[in-house]
Amino acid sequence: MNNKPSDLPPLGLIEGFEAAARNLSFTKAAQELFLTQSAISRQIKTLEERLGVPLFRRRTRALSLTDAGEVLYRTVAEMLRRLEDTTKLIRGPSVARAFTVTTTPAFASLWLIPRLVGYTNHRPEVDVRISATSDVVNLERSKIELAIRYSGPIAGDTAVKLFHEEVFPVCSPALLRNHPKPLKTPSDLKHYVLLHYEDVRHTAPWLGWTQWLQALGLSDLRPAGALHFSHYDQVVVAATNGQGVALGRSPLLKRQIRDRKLVAPFSARSVAPRAYYVIQSAAASRNEDVIDFVAWLRAEAKAEVVGGKGARAALRRSAPSP
Repeated sequence: MNNKPSDLPPLGLIEGFEAAARNLSFTKAAQELFLTQSAISRQIKTLEERLGVPLFRRRTRALSLTDAGEVLYRTVAEMLRRLEDTTKLIRGPSVARAFTVTTTPAFASLWLIPRLVGYTNHRPEVDVRISATSDVVNLERSKIELAIRYSGPIAGDTAVKLFHEEVFPVCSPALLRNHPKPLKTPSDLKHYVLLHYEDVRHTAPWLGWTQWLQALGLSDLRPAGALHFSHYDQVVVAATNGQGVALGRSPLLKRQIRDRKLVAPFSARSVAPRAYYVIQSAAASRNEDVIDFVAWLRAEAKAEVVGGKGARAALRRSAPSP
């Protein structure tokens, strides 16, 4: 005799709903499940028809859950959490422990990933997963344990400041050697190609050449050319390859300057109004692996701050001789 409930929605529809509700985006849910956005949309519509109620409020640029959607999401999220816990219990303690860190693509590629081997060499049993995105992710909703965010002051006991950031011009030493015009003062930038980070959200104008030049009274400076990039790590690659002068960020580029892949032509620099913070989810505060990783992050950040004077001296030494 088949006792399967006849009114239980297919699990495929539940999976699509959970991803869409957690991300509040059909597009992100589709990417996560390797489906098309229209496929997710059809799944949600089918589920709503089966239940007889709308689960989402669809606006032009926003998606939110209805009251019924909130009730269903809480049940589904709890069900999946319990299923995950049960799976871990069945598999036993031999399964590698894991947690996820979300941060910006620039911080991940330029600062965190190059140093990560220092942690994993001592904790090979821990699987650290990096999720690089410019979006501010809801840790609780996304079930992500840690976030490293570039932000103004963040309140709360789980937010720990790692370090501030300085902004200053950088370029390849080969560019200075091979360019017919010397780069001795900021006004000499008119002879060079400037590499621009396209901040499409206009959230960090201090990372753009316009504000930096204005601060030095060089608003009318016209460079020899310009290249624009949508991601900051692309700007760094172009600068390292000698394609122009970029606005560097310390400590993100500390290793590139130390290794002489990039140099700072002059001492003019500005302090960004934001800093890097590490934030834990509520569940992560009880996870010993996460606590250990945060302690490692703080030690690495402290090494940056303590070595600040040495780093600044290295920046001065990296400047070309007159």
